[in-house]
Amino acid sequence: MIRVLRHPLETSICCLLAALTVVVFSQVIARYVLQAPLSWSEELARFLLMWLSMLSAAYAFRKKSHFALRIIVERLPVRVRSAVAVCVNAVVAAFFILIFYQGVKFVIGVSGHIAPALQIPMEIPFASVVVGSILIVWEIALSTWRLLRKRETVHSRFSDP
Repeated sequence: MIRVLRHPLETSICCLLAALTVVVFSQVIARYVLQAPLSWSEELARFLLMWLSMLSAAYAFRKKSHFALRIIVERLPVRVRSAVAVCVNAVVAAFFILIFYQGVKFVIGVSGHIAPALQIPMEIPFASVVVGSILIVWEIALSTWRLLRKRETVHSRFSDP
């Protein structure tokens, strides 16, 4: 139980994946076995997938599982590698700050709209972009801080997990 509380992002991702699996499986059973499709399952699965995608992107950034051009960086001198890593982090952070800004604008734009099947505010599913962007920028800031403090080597930043 303590491990679950120490790793809220991982726990959330696991819960979302389990819920998505149950919802999609329920829809398959209802549609093909019971011949009575569920009216809400597709919408819920879509919303769960939105949250799962954004939280998983933040987790992947934390674990350094995203695509990196290691072949180029590994040919650079060690001091230049650090500068390149900081620049890459800055560009990615700027991109996700823009995504955050646009996400906030979009969530404000859907304010007052209700999901047709689930009857929940549309701010809930679309807030996944805002939360995911915040988490990714946070992970970028931590990575850059470690890099500048030399706790994280450039090799580990651009290497396989």
